[in-house]
Amino acid sequence: MERESMDFDVVIVGAGPAGLAAACRLMQIANDTEQPLSVCVVEKGADVGSHILSGALLETSALDELFSDWKNMDVPLDSAVTHDEFHWLSADSAKTIPHKLVPKSMNNDGNYMVSAGNLCRWLAQQAEALGAEIYPGFAAKELLIDEQLNTVTGVLIGDMGRDKNGTKKDTFVAGMELRAKYTILAEGCRGHLGKQLIKHYHLDNGKSPQHYGIGFKEVWRIPAEQHQAGKVIHTGGWPLTEAAGGGFVYHMDNQLVAVGLIVDLNYRNPHLSPFDEFQRYKTHPLLAGLLQGGERIAYGARAISKGGFNSLPKMSFPGGLLIGCDAGTLNFAKIKGIHTAMKSGMLAAETLAEAFIKGVEAGKDLDCFATRMEQSWLHDELHSARNFGPALHRFGTVLGGMFNYIEQNWFGGNFPLTLRDDRADYRSLGKAADFAKIDYPAPDGKLTFDRLSSIYLCNISHEENQPCHLLLRDQQIPISSNLPLFDEPAQRYCPAGVYEIVTTADNSKFVINAQNCIHCKTCDIKDPAQNIRWITPEGGSGPNYSGM
Repeated sequence: MERESMDFDVVIVGAGPAGLAAACRLMQIANDTEQPLSVCVVEKGADVGSHILSGALLETSALDELFSDWKNMDVPLDSAVTHDEFHWLSADSAKTIPHKLVPKSMNNDGNYMVSAGNLCRWLAQQAEALGAEIYPGFAAKELLIDEQLNTVTGVLIGDMGRDKNGTKKDTFVAGMELRAKYTILAEGCRGHLGKQLIKHYHLDNGKSPQHYGIGFKEVWRIPAEQHQAGKVIHTGGWPLTEAAGGGFVYHMDNQLVAVGLIVDLNYRNPHLSPFDEFQRYKTHPLLAGLLQGGERIAYGARAISKGGFNSLPKMSFPGGLLIGCDAGTLNFAKIKGIHTAMKSGMLAAETLAEAFIKGVEAGKDLDCFATRMEQSWLHDELHSARNFGPALHRFGTVLGGMFNYIEQNWFGGNFPLTLRDDRADYRSLGKAADFAKIDYPAPDGKLTFDRLSSIYLCNISHEENQPCHLLLRDQQIPISSNLPLFDEPAQRYCPAGVYEIVTTADNSKFVINAQNCIHCKTCDIKDPAQNIRWITPEGGSGPNYSGM
């Protein structure tokens, strides 16, 4: 097909913290050095921030470097952390863990509560003011690769206006080629182009597989007498008796609280439903008393890259760089990834700017990025947290937590031993016959809710008559293999009710309700046959989060 094209010096895929920090830093250097530079950021969400979901507590180290005067720039930070607690939960009680027994990495003094989406909207404003071009509503569908040179030369924006069979509708608009001297991939966790790129260039050779969790978040408005602005609570233990993970409660401004649960995706019981574990979490007396009389105003879920240092792929490739959660820069020991994503973007920008200033030939593998990374605090921080996740996976929550306390508090993250977890999360799933089914209580509509009423709060917008963006490598596997072996776990691990088994007297059918998808990527990660492949739908499709 004949396609229009546009040329840029740098194309950045993804308007999250990493991509926007890269755009800001690139333009700062270009303006300071009077180096002409064209930078384009494309974002699949309808607006910047509409696909962004995080807890979120912000450590300002990267922001301090990017905008030293940020405190006078109206950054949308909800409130400073004033009080920090950690509780170990049983089914009906909560035991407060003294600060001296909690790993230092989880200390939140000096941090801020923030809507990551609002922060990205602010960063986008700064990037545009500095001269970058930002185009929301355009999904990067494919990589452009010069096959002769094996070099990435940009991205192809997906077509708009095809029906579910791929036929052109009256509204058809062909996707445009965005050609670039260098391309930065900053799609977030399990980015579909990043996944292809890592495989194509074997960037993860010698590394542990990436590990993931699924994070749930709801925002509630609660009565004033139950609200304590600035208070942060983290929890371990119940309800996660058959999975690792933990919960959080953040008291933001204006009587709002963010309530969430992270469930590690290496769980074994195929009957487990992360969504229902989260709903059950809110029934604990610690949370039920807090939320009583409140109103749930937002819901969302997103996969989290938590493999850390041991799972970081090579972050440079011929023609570009891979940054942020697309590479896996989240610090799981801190349960924070915004500052690390931003720093990786800033390092990428400085690497590219140097290449342009020195006149380096376009399309080269800028492996000097690895040196810049190794000399930064980002490398030191991730290295010091390298054992956090593997310890929990290998020893369990209690013994793994003890190991992490000793390493973080006694050895400053420099314990003379590196633990690894080399089993991919999907391979940990056991057979349905070997595990008891879990009896989850019915939602009460007050504290607990079903999937459909929850995704309603995501403000999902999908044109139903478009090609399905959830692809099966083999149409038969869900019924012929996953159903008898695992009771088809997609029915439960999906937080949005996308997948269901419809059974009639004659047969069973695997149904994909793609219009419900909130782009969490859990199916792409946890499917035991690795049969589901998530790709981008039409640009602008998916959730439209506000204040998340």
